[in-house]
Amino acid sequence: MTVFKVCRDWAQQTIYKIINPLVHWMIKIGITPNFITTTGLVLNILAACIFLYAGMRGNREDYFYIGWGGGIILFAGLFDMMDGQVARIGKMGSTFGALYDSVLDRYSELTVFFGICFYLIMQGYVISSIIAFIALIGSLMVSYVRARAEGLGLECKMGFMQRPERVVLTGLGALLCGIFGPMMEYNTIFQPILWFVIPLFFVALFSNITAFSRLNHCRKLLNKEEKND
Repeated sequence: MTVFKVCRDWAQQTIYKIINPLVHWMIKIGITPNFITTTGLVLNILAACIFLYAGMRGNREDYFYIGWGGGIILFAGLFDMMDGQVARIGKMGSTFGALYDSVLDRYSELTVFFGICFYLIMQGYVISSIIAFIALIGSLMVSYVRARAEGLGLECKMGFMQRPERVVLTGLGALLCGIFGPMMEYNTIFQPILWFVIPLFFVALFSNITAFSRLNHCRKLLNKEEKND
């Protein structure tokens, strides 16, 4: 996990260096963190609508819909990073802004996973839709355990599958499916949809592991506090 944290922090700082010129421009023209957060939600709704349309109107082999959905999810993920940077650099942070960001993040995840589950069910990928739903449960519980813990005054930021990892895995998996799916349409060994489903499986597995790890972490902290009392 230490190696992963180092890689994660390096990737995060690299992205910050890339987007910081845009962040400074946004601050200069008066764009607020809440506006950026709202834009991210709108983009995630758009991604969900693409999955919904693909489920209702698309064919089973129309992988480019999945690719477009994944690309928009990744693009929306940049807005998740930019709102925090704008708040920090522009000194526009607020308690309500932090709450607004957290709430809209949950709406974004719910909306995107609803679209994904709908698409998979409508196209006959029943088992894959169950995996996506388990990923949704894990994603929500990771955030819920942290929020509940912080409500009790506990620090609870540990874990492998946090929101950036979930966004990258989901979006990148969908994007790769859209790119490579049409090339592998007649491959009977590796089904093209697996480009999308395998990352969802990792999100489902490790998000729930992270949620239970956080729960266990809080149990240890509370037991320690009780012993000290």
